[in-house]
Amino acid sequence: MPSETPGRPQGVFAAALTPLDETLAPDHGALIDHYRWLLAQGCDGIVCLGTTGEANSFSLDERLALLDALGETELPPRLIVGTGCCAVPDTARLTEKALAIGAAGVLVLPPFYYKGVSDDGLFAAFAAVIERVADPRLRLYLYHFPKMTGLDLGLDLIGRLIAAYPRTVTGLKNSSGDWDNIRAMLEAFPGFDVFAGSEEFLLPSLRLGGPGCMSATVNLLAPQTAALYAGWRGPEADAAQDRLTALRRALSRYPAIPAMKAILARDRGARWANLRPPLAPLGAAQRDEVLAALRGLGLELSTAA
Repeated sequence: MPSETPGRPQGVFAAALTPLDETLAPDHGALIDHYRWLLAQGCDGIVCLGTTGEANSFSLDERLALLDALGETELPPRLIVGTGCCAVPDTARLTEKALAIGAAGVLVLPPFYYKGVSDDGLFAAFAAVIERVADPRLRLYLYHFPKMTGLDLGLDLIGRLIAAYPRTVTGLKNSSGDWDNIRAMLEAFPGFDVFAGSEEFLLPSLRLGGPGCMSATVNLLAPQTAALYAGWRGPEADAAQDRLTALRRALSRYPAIPAMKAILARDRGARWANLRPPLAPLGAAQRDEVLAALRGLGLELSTAA
């Protein structure tokens, strides 16, 4: 069964989009509204400044300013903040800020520019962040996304980090898209919170003791994903997972971030379609194709905040 350790995040987390203003700077007010809307739609928490949030297209100062704005709200206890950068000092500084505002945890990519690095090198990078921050409140989630980073966080490395920092390295987001890889991690580390990186794997991971999912398409599919999480032990769970998987796959036929922003822009205004280069907006025709595909699966989206 899923981890039920008090205080440890679990459930459905939206890997949240970051709205941009007309200058393509993060729009703090719209972002806070979106996070509150996602929670009202059934999310248990938010992954802030992750891949879907275009974090690596923002400067360190922009990310720190966004966290300052979130720190003025009630939201931080529901946040897991993406803090992984190529430079250890940048990761440490963002992590310290996330702790200062009261975030529940941080999601940390490995330093991703250099490829073919050893497990010793990756261990040293994560260890350097933990030692620099040196804060007992730190709850660090490893971010396994080999398609984007070109790096594999293998079982030996994960086990070594857990052994060295058992109260700090408490979980992982597995965005490999490979169920066998997710299953291997869940089976190898009971009690270690391996979140599926897609709602497509929510039910099977829950059945193996996983805590939930952290997923991009929850920006649009939060009610359906939350309903599956709430009823995963029930007789309709397999059918609900099949429908959710079909919806996820329909969205995944298009560039995920432009597609979701285009759909939100339909109800919230044109600025919601803004993206930081190198990402480019989705055209209206493609947006309508996505919406038609979702309607064909029985989903009518209303995304007005």
